[in-house]
Amino acid sequence: MSHLTAERLDRISPSLTIAISTKARALKAAGRDVITLSQGEPDFDTPQFIKDAAIAAIQGGDTKYTDVAGTRALREAVAAKFKRDSGIDYKPEEIIISTGGKQVIFNAMVATLDKDDEVVIPSPCWVSYPDIVSLADGKPVLVPCGQNNGFKLRAEDLEAAITPRTKWFMLNNPCNPTGAAYSAEELRAICDVLLRHPNVWIFTDDIYEKLAYDGFKPATIVQVEPKLKDRTLTMNGCSKAYAMTGWRIGFAGGPLQLIKALDKLQSQSTSNTSSVSQAAAVAALTGPQEFITDMVEAFQRRRNLVVSMLNTCPGITCAKPEGAFYVFPSVHGCIGKTSKSGVKIDSDADFVTALLDEEGVAAVHGSAFLYPGHFRISYALDDATLEDACNRIKRFCEGLK
Repeated sequence: MSHLTAERLDRISPSLTIAISTKARALKAAGRDVITLSQGEPDFDTPQFIKDAAIAAIQGGDTKYTDVAGTRALREAVAAKFKRDSGIDYKPEEIIISTGGKQVIFNAMVATLDKDDEVVIPSPCWVSYPDIVSLADGKPVLVPCGQNNGFKLRAEDLEAAITPRTKWFMLNNPCNPTGAAYSAEELRAICDVLLRHPNVWIFTDDIYEKLAYDGFKPATIVQVEPKLKDRTLTMNGCSKAYAMTGWRIGFAGGPLQLIKALDKLQSQSTSNTSSVSQAAAVAALTGPQEFITDMVEAFQRRRNLVVSMLNTCPGITCAKPEGAFYVFPSVHGCIGKTSKSGVKIDSDADFVTALLDEEGVAAVHGSAFLYPGHFRISYALDDATLEDACNRIKRFCEGLK
């Protein structure tokens, strides 16, 4: 019998964040007491006025196909959002709506990469970036960003990574998994490098843009350097800031030529995203925004709780991030030790596996984000649960010998 799956599928792995969450659910179903800190999803409910807009759309018969790139109303709302939040002028024709932010990334890479084109990605990075690039016949070029620099890319390291084969530079700000965020001042040096390389396109993933703390304001590339607008795709969405992960709304603004290419590809894959979700997204982007402030205050309090508690755990050091809802602590001080049940901790993967098995805490190992020696915790849970989880992690670390 011939080989069933295509060679391109062998280049990628299943999402490790999803895999760990699946294992945690299976343990829960078997009766285990498990706290899941592995999913990148706000624990807040979608605000009622957004739900009401979806219900009204259903009852009003707004349940048909839309333009592939999205309804005019939503593209106008997205264009207004980019202008309001970042000062960037996009026409509705320069906007595309996709089924989640991940589809925007997939469309952009598949529509533009030829074999062995390179994509520069700072690491630690979201698990899907390198695999999407590989699936699209490209070559991910990872640039390590050390904890001593706040997990942020240095301009000189970007310069060194760019070659004649570089097609894209990809930046996540604030970053999953580290929560590191770039201000306008920090992006300036990166923009200066990109100005010197006119053939490099820029993909900026700003999905966590509104989730920043202590008054920090993340910036975006075109906002800092308008000269880069003609080769930048600015991506965002409703999943994180509006607690709409299941609604599957991602969007991007970019040059018309690129948006048309993404539209062409999307027309032969998913076509338009859900008409009902689009109606809800219009309400999200144009309606009251005050609830985001409440969410940010809760996340900031939780971040402070988790960082302070993790830094009391033997062998763990945890930096305080500027944004998103993750921390990315180091477990280098735990490597080489043995857990209470006799498991040798030789890697970050060993650490999170033993932590789940022995203490019922599900986290994601740093190797999944292309940065070994760390692990990622999502603090998108209530304070009491987070405190319980951190106490379990401390107990696990104290039991290592």
